[in-house]
Amino acid sequence: MKMKTGLCLLLFVFSNALLAQKKPNVLWITIEDTSPRFLGCYGNKDAKTPVMDALAASGTKFTNAFSTGTVCSPSRTALITGVKTYETGTGHHRSNYRLPADMHGFPYYLKQAGYHTSNNAKTDYNVADEKEFIADAWDESSGKAGWWNREAGQPFFAVFNFNDSHQSRTMTDSYAKYEKEVLAELSEEERIGEDAFEMPPIYRDSPAMRKQFARVYNSLKLTEKKIGKLLKRLEDEKLRDSTIIFFFGDHGEGIPRGKTNGIDLGYRVPFVIWFPPMYQHLSPWAQGGTDELISFEDLAPTLISIAGGQPPAYMKGRKLIGPQRSTPVDHLVLSSDRSDNGMDMVRSVTDGKYMYSRNYMPFMPELRYIRYMEIADIKQQMRKDLAGKTLNDLQESLFAPRPAEFLFDIHADPWETKNLIDEPRARAVADKMRTMLRTDLTNARDVMFLPEYEIALISANSTPYQFRLSERDYALKEIMNAAELCGRRGKSVAVQQLKLLSSPDKIVRYWAMLGLRAQSAALLRPYQEMIQRSVGDTYPPVAITAAAITFELFGYAPAADLLKKSMQADNAELALMSINYLLYIPDKQPFIDTVKAVQQSGKTYGDENKSRAYKVKAGCMDFLGILGLVPNTPDYAE
Repeated sequence: MKMKTGLCLLLFVFSNALLAQKKPNVLWITIEDTSPRFLGCYGNKDAKTPVMDALAASGTKFTNAFSTGTVCSPSRTALITGVKTYETGTGHHRSNYRLPADMHGFPYYLKQAGYHTSNNAKTDYNVADEKEFIADAWDESSGKAGWWNREAGQPFFAVFNFNDSHQSRTMTDSYAKYEKEVLAELSEEERIGEDAFEMPPIYRDSPAMRKQFARVYNSLKLTEKKIGKLLKRLEDEKLRDSTIIFFFGDHGEGIPRGKTNGIDLGYRVPFVIWFPPMYQHLSPWAQGGTDELISFEDLAPTLISIAGGQPPAYMKGRKLIGPQRSTPVDHLVLSSDRSDNGMDMVRSVTDGKYMYSRNYMPFMPELRYIRYMEIADIKQQMRKDLAGKTLNDLQESLFAPRPAEFLFDIHADPWETKNLIDEPRARAVADKMRTMLRTDLTNARDVMFLPEYEIALISANSTPYQFRLSERDYALKEIMNAAELCGRRGKSVAVQQLKLLSSPDKIVRYWAMLGLRAQSAALLRPYQEMIQRSVGDTYPPVAITAAAITFELFGYAPAADLLKKSMQADNAELALMSINYLLYIPDKQPFIDTVKAVQQSGKTYGDENKSRAYKVKAGCMDFLGILGLVPNTPDYAE
C-alpha cells in the first residue's frame, strides 16, 4: 500500500512538472534609453549591433512600439503594474506615491501560476513602499537573480536589464568615466569612430558634438556584447528552444531632445519578440516585422495570459499573443511629466505615422533645465553654440518656448524637424488626434491634471488612482477646459483665463494662472492689478504661479517675497515649483542668497528615497549654474 501511495505521489509530481513545462519560459531583456533608429535592424547602417539584429531577423520586430512615458521610473511603473501613469498618479519621475493595496506588480500573478520570477536587477518602480512591492512581485530581485535558481521543471520569467546604454554613459558622466567604463571594454574593431556615423539634423555637425555623440553608438555596442553572453548561456543550458524572448528599450534615446521629451524620439522604442518553434503557434505574426501599435501597458496582461492566468480588471492593456489575443488598436495615448527638477506635462497621440503632442507647459523649451542633463558635456556644448550663434533655426528652436501643439509626420520626417500643426493639409489629422486625446484622457480620468503638490497630499492618506474616480472631488471636465487654454496665446484666450481666476475650484484657478504664464507682458499689462491679487490666493500653487508672473512682468515686490518664502517651505513640491519658475525669469539677482541657503539646507522632506530633496537641490544648482556661480559638471549635480 505504501509503495502504491509513493508511486502515485511520484506520478503526480512528475505529471505536474510536465504540465508546468508546457508553459513557456520567458526571458525579458531590457536596455536603457534607446531609440530604434540607432540599431542596425531598424535601418541604421552605421550601427554595430549584430546580436540584436539577428534576434530581430529571426523573431518579430515591432516598428510601432512605444513607452508610455519618456523617462525611466514612470516607464517602469507602467511596465510593472500594467496601468498608465496618468491613472496611478506616478507620472512624475521618482515621486513614490501610493498605489491601491490590491494593485500588484504583475510577476505576482505569474508566481500564482507556478512561475519562478527573477529580476536582475533594476527596479526603480516609482511607487511608495517599494521594498514591499518588490518582495511581493519577485521570488528574487538582485544582481545574482536568474532562471538558474528555480525548482527543477519550473517555468521561469526572468528579467535582465542592461544599463550600458543609459544616459549616464551616453551623455551625463564625464568623458573620462565613459572612456573607462565603455571604451575600455571595447576592442578597436568594435568601436565606432567619431566620423563614422550620420549626425542627426537636430544637432550641429561639429567635431566637438561628434566626440560626444559617438558615445551613443559605443555604449550600445557594449550593451550588445553583454546580451550576446546572456543568450549564449540560455543556449548552453539548452533552454533556448523552450523560451520566448522579449527584447526592448525602456523609453526613447537618452540624448538632448529625446529622453524626458514628449515627442516620438522620447516615446518610440526598439521591440522584438522571439518565439522558439515550440511556441511559434502563440504568435499572430509572420516572421519578420509588424507595424502593429503596442505600448508598455500591454505587456503585463500579455505575460499573465501566457502563464494561463486572468489579468485583473484594472489592467486595460491588450493581450498581444496567444488564444486570448486582443484586437489591435488604431492609436495610442502617451504621456510625459516631471523629470527630476524639470517640471512638464505633455500628452500625445500616435497612430504610428503621426505624432501629435499637447504641451501644457509651453513657456518652457524642449531643452528645459534638468540638472542631470545640464551637467553633460553635450548639453553644455549646445549652449555654447547657442551663445555663439552657430546653430541653425531648427537647432535654436529647441531652446525657445514651445507651441501649444506639435504634429509630426514620422514617416516623412523621422527627426521631427517640421511642425505641421498649422499646415492646412494636416488639419484633418490634427482635429482627429485632438478628439482622440480628449476622449481618452476623459475616460481614463487623468489625475496628473492636479499639480504635484495636490497629488502628494492625496497620497498621504489615499491613492491618486482612487481619488481620480470621484467626480465630486475631481471636476475633470472643468479642469481640462481650463488646461486646454494653456499655450493658446492672444487676448481672447487671456480674457477667458482671467475670468477663471475667480472660479471656486482651486485646480481650475491653477490652470488659469498657469495659462497666463505663456501670455506676453504687453497683453497682460492692463490686467496687472487683477493678476497681482492672485498672489494672495489661498491655494499655494495659484499664488506661487501668480508671483512668478507678476515679478517677471511687473517687478511686483510682494511676489518676490512670496517666491523666497515658498522656496524655503517644508513642502518640496512648493519649493520646486518656485525654483523651477525662477529658472526661466531673467532677473535672478534678488533670489541668489535664498537659493544658496535652500541648496545647503540639508532638508530631506521625509522622502524614503531622498528624491524630494534631490529635485529641490538639483533645481537650485541649475539656478546657480545659469549664473555661473557653480560649474555645470557631474561634480555639481546637487
